[in-house]
Amino acid sequence: MRVHLGCDHAGLDLKDHLVAWLGEHGYEPVDHGPWEYNALDDYPVFCLRAAEAVAAERAAGSDSLGIVIGGSGNGEQMAANKVAGVRAALVWSEETAVLAREHNDATVIAVGGRLHPVDELTRLVEVFLATPFSGDERHVRRIGMLADYESTGDLPPLPDSALGHSDEA
Repeated sequence: MRVHLGCDHAGLDLKDHLVAWLGEHGYEPVDHGPWEYNALDDYPVFCLRAAEAVAAERAAGSDSLGIVIGGSGNGEQMAANKVAGVRAALVWSEETAVLAREHNDATVIAVGGRLHPVDELTRLVEVFLATPFSGDERHVRRIGMLADYESTGDLPPLPDSALGHSDEA
């Protein structure tokens, strides 16, 4: 499985560690940068490229996944989620790593390199990569709603139980 990685300066050391770890564990890491430390670099430059590669390969039938890394992971997740076809989840525990795959079929995870030790973040990546999507109908339905909105801009219909309530607040 190919795993695309992108980060900013705060995630550089972890990215470099993960590139090596992934290769040692049978994955094919693809490093979208940066490749040297620059405290003024901009995470969208690298994270959008990693997410674009995941989206393109998955659209072509591949099972590729991605990892974007920053200080907190927040901006990196936001960047990855701007790419059509990507579902990026901010992961901070083993449970969120499992649920990102099982329930949301996340294709990219974002992690905060300044918030966890390297061994803990490596474990989160390991759990994410090893966890399959459950395929449960309710999760497929919800992901479909997101995909429909992404492509059309149309909101999903309100459930019958919400009739009589206003969408306008």
